[in-house]
Amino acid sequence: MVFFNFFQKKLTNWLIADIIQAGGDNMTIYDRIRKLREEKGMSQQELAERVGFKTASAVNKIELGLRNINQSKISDFARALNTTTSYLIDGEDNTSAQSFKLFSPNVTDDVVTFPVLGSIAAGYNEMAIEDWSGETIDVPRSFLKGRSKSDFFVLKVHGDSMYPIYHTDDKVLILRQTFVERSGDVGAVIYDGECATLKRVEIFDDMVRLSPLNPSYPPKELTGANLEQYHIIGVPYLLVREIIKN
Repeated sequence: MVFFNFFQKKLTNWLIADIIQAGGDNMTIYDRIRKLREEKGMSQQELAERVGFKTASAVNKIELGLRNINQSKISDFARALNTTTSYLIDGEDNTSAQSFKLFSPNVTDDVVTFPVLGSIAAGYNEMAIEDWSGETIDVPRSFLKGRSKSDFFVLKVHGDSMYPIYHTDDKVLILRQTFVERSGDVGAVIYDGECATLKRVEIFDDMVRLSPLNPSYPPKELTGANLEQYHIIGVPYLLVREIIKN
């Protein structure tokens, strides 16, 4: 689960969010659907009928993570299970959601400027200049909490695979490290020579699952020799999102 403490800089159109990767329940949306159904004593057939499926096999495949769910169907499951879409997607209940408050800290002119990378290839430590479009962001130095600029890089989000937490065009300040603190935390991951992306990293005894937060996208399960093809290059530290003012 990912929590945010939001900070809004006065007289700017940027929102900066301090990312806290809480322990959470380390469950997937499929796990939560099964858990809530079982807690309510509901059969798979009953749940299937409530969300518009004809047979229990559709629900069974969803609970096993073998079938993806689009956004409208997530809402159907939330209504049928008397919960929220936020809880199904990332385990965030109403209580934790109410604890997110937007406020303005004291922001000084002491900022650190970072280039915004559109993509990061496997050899990111020797980044090609074409990976940088010329865009930069300024982050208040106090947000780095004593760390140096070299401990970070900024990655621009493309697409909606990590929605609803990360939106396309968000800028994410990544703390360089080669591990996630807990299974289920989000990391910046390179797999099989592809560009780095943000994914939830779920670690098992003999498998690693790279899961988008958006259930419309399938996870990628790595076993055996494939485990050598993925590398964690950092973890999200700050989220920077442009505010569209009317």
